[in-house]
Amino acid sequence: MEDSKIIDLYFKRSEEAVKESQAKYGKQCGIIAYNVLRSKEDSEECVNDTWLKAWGSIPPQKPNRLSVFLGRITRNLAIDRYRSGHREKRGGGETAVCLDELAECVGYEETFPDGASLKEALKLFLSEQPPRNKEIFLLRYWYIFTVKEIAERLKLTEGAVKMSLHRTRTALRIYLENEGYDI
Repeated sequence: MEDSKIIDLYFKRSEEAVKESQAKYGKQCGIIAYNVLRSKEDSEECVNDTWLKAWGSIPPQKPNRLSVFLGRITRNLAIDRYRSGHREKRGGGETAVCLDELAECVGYEETFPDGASLKEALKLFLSEQPPRNKEIFLLRYWYIFTVKEIAERLKLTEGAVKMSLHRTRTALRIYLENEGYDI
């Protein structure tokens, strides 16, 4: 079913919207949640929470791209669940490593007056990157893949993935500083 028809079902408050969302995007959301949480049970629960959150968000929101909208909800829910489950274990697990790596080049939440400015800055920066670098960056920091998983997926060495990530993070930091952000 087309995304626009699924969104129309949400606006009509039809339960079919959730079924269609799950059929079309359940696997994608499951991968996102699992890559953050590394637990099948927690991931399934997070994906189920995604449908509930989408139900409560549409309407009034009308997403342009349903896959991105649902992916963002899943990712945010998974990160929140991860953080609440690992408060005392800061630094453990792949998610913490990814967040720490990214914080080195973009700073922390206080660096940006609102999330929208960071989102726009990242969108512009990534639009200027070579496709391979952009793909590696998104696999690592959006989908929370390990370096090894990225290397296997893209048929690269782990060293090549690490170097690409390092160079992209460095370029991002310079980009943000040139845009006037105090990192």
